[in-house]
Amino acid sequence: MIYRCITVDDEPLALDKIGGFVEQIPQLKLEASFGNARDALTFLASHPVDILFLDIQMEYLTGLDLLAALPEKPQVIFTTAYSEYALKGYELEVTDYILKPYSFERFARAVNLAIKRLEEKAGAPSADFIFVKTDYRLVKVMLTDILFIEGMRDYRCIVTTCCKIITQLTFGSFEEQLPATAFARIHKSYMVAISKIESIEKHRVKIGSELLPVSESYRESFYKRIGG
Repeated sequence: MIYRCITVDDEPLALDKIGGFVEQIPQLKLEASFGNARDALTFLASHPVDILFLDIQMEYLTGLDLLAALPEKPQVIFTTAYSEYALKGYELEVTDYILKPYSFERFARAVNLAIKRLEEKAGAPSADFIFVKTDYRLVKVMLTDILFIEGMRDYRCIVTTCCKIITQLTFGSFEEQLPATAFARIHKSYMVAISKIESIEKHRVKIGSELLPVSESYRESFYKRIGG
């Protein structure tokens, strides 16, 4: 599935940066870029898109004004240098709010969330992979390869069928990006792929050779999730 997007920012370098990031994500197609919100609003009147990358502070018409004027809102990702508009952004139910300067990892995380919401809205199957940052590179992780995710202080370890991947991505970010029907939190330090569970006994989940604890605080939601 290809998702159409546009970028709106009065800084040419910011438009170039987003355009370069979009090119690295196969599921995105950049339809147009605009240096002001007025031209973007005119374009959107006849060219609906799936994802809108939107700056806030712009001359003549702000990003907030543009968003308020849209009768049908796409997934909106604010890209701004101003943190003070974050609360207003979430009141408008934007998909994400990322502060400049931001990394490709942060950008990709916002896109993953937008795509997840689009797929849920359409009733389509979720994307079958995510990108995570490890060391100084982004790694594509197929969801079907994930056995479980383990928390290790400031890091998370993604245990797959073939390897282990260390990342600083938080459990909250994993819960945003991974389909809730396929993954479940069972402990403050563990998140598991439901399809990889072999058995459950005495509040312990068996996946391969590992026995992972189901903590009391997650038991009710976990057992409801699996119908137990």
